[in-house]
Amino acid sequence: MSRLEKAIVSMVEVFEEYATKDDQNRQLSGTELAELMKKELASPEFHGKVEPAVLQEAMTNLDKNHDGEINFREFSMFLATLARGYYRARNKGKGNKGKPDKPE
Repeated sequence: MSRLEKAIVSMVEVFEEYATKDDQNRQLSGTELAELMKKELASPEFHGKVEPAVLQEAMTNLDKNHDGEINFREFSMFLATLARGYYRARNKGKGNKGKPDKPE
């Protein structure tokens, strides 16, 4: 598989691993999300690149339908927010002058 295919498979597998820990197999509870973040977002290298404000933005936007659970669509948007933050931090000072991405 290509790197991108592996990234997609990994994203789905991580969601499914944590979402199947209770009766709501297709959603993450707050407890499952906390466990996922503690174990899967723990490396100092990642935290050194993603600013706390980006992590807070991602958390704020998580539960879009306000049902207290995180579905795969919400989880995907969460990961996209983290990826954008990582990309901006990684490329700061490389010609983009730290500007945020253009709106889509």
